[in-house]
Amino acid sequence: MPLNYEKCLDRGCIWVQRTEESQPLCFYPDGYGYTYQEVRKTSNGYHVDLERTTEMKMFGDEMETISLQVYFETKNRLRLKFADKAKKRFEVPIEVPLPPAQSPDYTEYSIDFVNEPQFGVLVKRNDTDTVIFDTNIPGMLFSEQYIQLSTRLATSNVYGFGEHTSSTYKHKTNWKKWSLFARDSSTDSSSNLYGVHPFYMNIEEDGCAHGVFLLNSNAMEVILQPTPALTFRTIGGILDFYIFLGPSPEDVVKQYLEVIGLPVMPPYWALGFQLSKRGFATIQDVKALTQRIEKANIPYDVQYLDIDYMNNYKDFTFDEKRYANLPAFVDELHDKGRKVVIVLDPAIASNKTLESNYPALDVGINRDVFIKVNGTYLEGSSWPGKAYYPDFSHPEVRPYWTQMCTEFRKSVRFDGLWIDMNEPSNFVDGSLTGCSKTSLNYPPYGAGALGSNLDGKLFEKTVCMDAVHYAGKHYDIHNLYSYYQANVTYRTLAIIIPGNRPFVLSRSTFSGSGRFVSHTLGENLSTWEQLRASIPGILKFNLFGIPFVGADVCGYSLNTTEELCLRWMQLGAFYPFSRNHNSLYSKDQDPASFGKNFIQLVSKALYTRYELLPYLYTLFHLAHTEGSTVARPLLHEYSDDKITWDIDYQFLWGPALLISPIVEESATAVDAYFPAGIWYDFYKGEVVKDGSGMFMTLMDEGYINLHVRGGYILPLQKPNVTTSLSRKQAMGLFIAPDKSGTAKGLLFWDDGISYETQEHKTYLQVELTFQKVKDQALLYSNITIGNFPEAHYAFFGYMTFCNHPPPSKILINGKIISRQKWNYNSQSMVLNVDKVHINIAEKFEMILV
Repeated sequence: MPLNYEKCLDRGCIWVQRTEESQPLCFYPDGYGYTYQEVRKTSNGYHVDLERTTEMKMFGDEMETISLQVYFETKNRLRLKFADKAKKRFEVPIEVPLPPAQSPDYTEYSIDFVNEPQFGVLVKRNDTDTVIFDTNIPGMLFSEQYIQLSTRLATSNVYGFGEHTSSTYKHKTNWKKWSLFARDSSTDSSSNLYGVHPFYMNIEEDGCAHGVFLLNSNAMEVILQPTPALTFRTIGGILDFYIFLGPSPEDVVKQYLEVIGLPVMPPYWALGFQLSKRGFATIQDVKALTQRIEKANIPYDVQYLDIDYMNNYKDFTFDEKRYANLPAFVDELHDKGRKVVIVLDPAIASNKTLESNYPALDVGINRDVFIKVNGTYLEGSSWPGKAYYPDFSHPEVRPYWTQMCTEFRKSVRFDGLWIDMNEPSNFVDGSLTGCSKTSLNYPPYGAGALGSNLDGKLFEKTVCMDAVHYAGKHYDIHNLYSYYQANVTYRTLAIIIPGNRPFVLSRSTFSGSGRFVSHTLGENLSTWEQLRASIPGILKFNLFGIPFVGADVCGYSLNTTEELCLRWMQLGAFYPFSRNHNSLYSKDQDPASFGKNFIQLVSKALYTRYELLPYLYTLFHLAHTEGSTVARPLLHEYSDDKITWDIDYQFLWGPALLISPIVEESATAVDAYFPAGIWYDFYKGEVVKDGSGMFMTLMDEGYINLHVRGGYILPLQKPNVTTSLSRKQAMGLFIAPDKSGTAKGLLFWDDGISYETQEHKTYLQVELTFQKVKDQALLYSNITIGNFPEAHYAFFGYMTFCNHPPPSKILINGKIISRQKWNYNSQSMVLNVDKVHINIAEKFEMILV
């Protein structure tokens, strides 16, 4: 029933008449919340007991006393933990690395407590006195199934929170509500989607950045307000905040990943272009696709098999009639240097009449690994029909999942797994028999989740909230379901393909899932709006610690147009994870399904991606070992340039490669922003802009616009149609000096597949430096880690020197190279060196005189 003036006053609240529908009418009065009597110093922070200030109750079961524990964890990270004093409440049971045993000697923050007009905790940045977390706002509430806390923001420059589809990277603070509850839904609205990431970053007025993470897995809602302020509402657990001081955006992400875990390192082949489609009725359809892609010489590394390959859509089976000889076909793809990824949905067919013997069901029952409700297995509905859902938090589920994957891989030698429908999705609400009328299934507040506003139920398109897992009630761990599955699946692949780096693609994710999986943004639409929205989506998941992310190129649902698919393929070639995927009812949209001109333009984009893979691979190494982003917004590199705070149609690979796609229908140009410094055209090597930040109109010249930032060296490699063939080609360097004539770069190189090469340091790491010394220039390498003997087979064979005067001679390790091996363009001031042979595993020195 809608709130009115009388009900608002009856609650003891304040009514403020508004004209805009999005603005609230009823407000908590000053003093509503908690107060404290004493702040106690602890060995690593503070302890504060809080008591309610009023007898007025919104839900009738508010906690009279709660506690706040403050932990000074590191010099740039602190933790605020609000909990119920009377009883233990659910806390997220995922692995969080312990902070140092002792408090840091000094911190970059200070903390104050206030009691007027209600309790508040204020966190301040010491060097600028900027308040970055301020809860001295009325309305703090802590009840059994509703917890609320608000904080003032330093500015309205807020980024993060997911998963949702949004048209911009920066959020609007106009009373916008974001629900966080894992849900199988379409991406054409701003409702809650597949994953849950309660993390945000705030850019302060001076360009410093900080981040806040709420470690809570219950359904929640976040409200952004124009004060600017932010309200958290969650329906369970506790309020467990981590605050990160940065001060740069990249620092914030790295500090966040110190808590949730570093991203997984993908195998090299997974960086290649990937193809998928729902609706391959027979194996001949899949073969026809692979043959036309091969005939067109389009780079392509991975073929997916969606649920069409299964027998009656059952996991760990394949249809031996429609997909006859599937094992042999997979082997053929392997012989051509390509990989195969199969989909596995979590739902296991429970209807034994379909087949007398179904090991995935029988073994699961024997090990007792399925979710239960009221003591019996919860039965829902999914692609195979009636189905049970594995409890991936159960100790027995790992040997179960490993056994099933091992047995199936004896027939179909897949290389990776795509775990889909893992919110978990259910074709009926709750179960085949519904859900009991409890406060878990029908909570007093639905956190704004899609479907909960109609009749109050929280289980629409998923399982009952009172279902029982080993780790707790589904009410508490719904958002963790895919996290547990990701963990189990990653470790399963590590066992059944020993020595190889696991590749797992997951639709649903939670904070920390990046330790195990890559991510697809889900079932998008073939529209220009969804094309543009994919860029903020990819930037957000890099913020969330899942950098290996991409949208379904050309769109999943509806029929694409040739123009839309061309622009999407050009952009998608520069998603970190690049996969073209579409639905059962959509027409073919793979790159070879259009005309000759389309193939030529798309091939240009994909071959360029493949040439840049050594740089991209190095970025993933840094993400895996340091926590940096791979695809990042301009503001991550130029946070002191306020223009970059709003740019979300351009993005960077790492610090050095600027990508400026055309994302508007019928457009033949893009207005691109170039921050201060020198920028070079990647294709031509010439200077495009030198000086302060400015917008430039870039015309469509048949390829996506790429520009290299001055001061960087990009490692390259001559591309081929697969990554395995590309890795046999000559490597190269793109040298883009800054104003002082200096550039630096890094190359990480290993075999591309072995498990934990970074952890064991069985790789090659090369630092590259270019500098001008008097009347000559010097390019040289330094081997910082050289534990990969096979690197001696790789060599630098070509180089592009930008903004360079004409040389008279070039020496490599003291030997003059032939004049036939280099050429100079006096108009663009670009020097190209080709057909040289420099072992990447040995130090070298190249002098340009």
